[in-house]
Parts: sequence; C-alpha cells; structure tokens
Amino acid sequence: MNTVVSTLRALRSSVIATASAVPRRRVFAMLAAIVILVAIALLVPLPTAVQLRDWATSVGPWFPLAFLGAHIVMTVFPFPRTAFTLAAGLLFGPVLGIPLAVTAATVSAVIALLLVRAAGWQLNKLVSHPRVDALDARLRERGWPAIMSMRLIPAVPFSVLNYAAGASAVRVLPYTFATLVGLVPGTSAVVILGDALTGSVSPLLVLISFCTACLGVAGLVYEFRAHRRHHRDHAEATYLE
Repeated sequence: MNTVVSTLRALRSSVIATASAVPRRRVFAMLAAIVILVAIALLVPLPTAVQLRDWATSVGPWFPLAFLGAHIVMTVFPFPRTAFTLAAGLLFGPVLGIPLAVTAATVSAVIALLLVRAAGWQLNKLVSHPRVDALDARLRERGWPAIMSMRLIPAVPFSVLNYAAGASAVRVLPYTFATLVGLVPGTSAVVILGDALTGSVSPLLVLISFCTACLGVAGLVYEFRAHRRHHRDHAEATYLE
C-alpha cells in the first residue's frame, strides 16, 4: 500500500512539474479542444431510430454507405454509439447491421487515435516519469490485450478509450485488431437483441453484457499482473548488472 501511495505521489509531482513546463498556448489549445468536444456531445442531438428509418427511406439504396459515414463521423466525437448500434439492427437486420456497426466503430476508433497523435497529445511527451515510461513501453510492446479487454467491458466509454489509446504508445495495427475483435460480441448482441423503438432491455442482452464484462476484467487483471511481473523482473535484472 505504501508503495502505491508513494508512486502516486511521485507521479503527481511529475505531472505538476511537467505541466508547468508546457507552453501556455499548448495548454489552452488542449483545454479548448476538450471544451469543444464536450459541447458538441451535449448540444448536438443524436437522431432517433425512427428518424434514421425516415432518412433511409429518403436516401434510398445508398443508405448503408450514408449510415456508415454518419456513424464514423459522429462517434469520432464523444457521442454514445449505442444509438447507431441499435439503429443498425432496426434498419438492416443482423446480417448487414453487425458488419456495418462493427466496421464503423472500428474506423471511428482508429481516426480518433490518429487525431490525438496528430495533435501531439501523447503521455510520454507531456509527463516524464519512469513509471509512465515503463507503462508506455509495455503498451507499445503489448497493448492490444488491454485494449481488447476494455472493449469487452460495456461500462468503458468508447470515445474516452479511443482518446486514451491515442495518448499512449500502443501501435496502430494491434490497436485496430483488438478494437475489431473486442467490439464484435457486444455489438452483435445489441444489434440482435436491442429494441431501438421501445428502449426495453432484453434479459439475455444483460447476461451477455455481464459475461463479456467479466472476460474483459479478467483480461485486465491478467495484464496488470503480467506488467508488474515484467517490471519487477526488469528491475532485478538491472540491479544485478
């Protein structure tokens, strides 16, 4: 417990010291971007399933591509993607709805990661601390299990995880693969079992969500223990040298 507290205190001191060295213009730009994203998510209304169905009628045969594009663009911002996942099941059924929803969410997640990195908001550039460097190195080497595990947990916000991954050193291709695989079970369950019109929740959907969450938590616990073991072995090897 004392080790955890001392580590958190050292990390806090490092964050404060590093933040004070960051140019004010960059800090203001980051804060402004966060405020804009939150404002967009709060002020722009999401279309309902019925509105999307009416839109489908007006667009015609091009609607699947239009839906795909709208899903990608909207969920790059911190919008809840559940509305689009439910609509995919209502409008296209499971055969087309599942590939559309999973593809759109995966592409959106990759775009969000690349945008964060293009803005230079990476943790190793903002915070200089051995613990942060060790965690970042671990994510660069083996970040996909953590990403996949968190994608399996319905309570983890989709956009927040995208932005956090962008700030880390996780590699793009493993991140994309982990996102794709991690999204399939939950997205498929929502498309098949979700009721976009009444908003009622199927007991089977709750059970599937609970099971995927348990798998995700188990994966995170395993990765956390593996990271601690790797960090300890590395420290011992360095000491022996």
